[in-house]
Amino acid sequence: MDTNQQFEQLKNKYQSVLNFISQQPVQLQNLNVQDDKLLIRAVAPSEEVKNRIWDQIKLVDPTYGDLLADIRVDGTLVPHTGQSQVQTSQDFSKTGHTYTVKPGDSLSKIAREVYGNANDYMRIFEANKDNLSDPDKLQPGEVLNIPAAQ
Repeated sequence: MDTNQQFEQLKNKYQSVLNFISQQPVQLQNLNVQDDKLLIRAVAPSEEVKNRIWDQIKLVDPTYGDLLADIRVDGTLVPHTGQSQVQTSQDFSKTGHTYTVKPGDSLSKIAREVYGNANDYMRIFEANKDNLSDPDKLQPGEVLNIPAAQ
């Protein structure tokens, strides 16, 4: 099985955990396969939220033998409470997360991974218009802002 298939299988297995993370003021920093395990690297706003993430993980698989979870706590993360739908780079980190582009990535592929729908790629493009001139031209290593799921 190649890494992409393995990634999709593990992501599907832990989808309830990823959904939970996306509904919290948590920054998902990294999601990939490392050493045949799904790596989730995230920053939670409190120990309570971190523990609730671990509770979700244990509901899926009490042994979580195919998962590496690196969840740090940063008390400065707070939920975005403003009325504006326009996100600035300053409040972005409170509501979404970032993604580092890998070789072979496209905005539609990233949108499918993050939102479950490749057609949501324009949401990512719109959030990164200051850095991207063309939604079809991504460079490996670029860090993209990923808006929180709606």
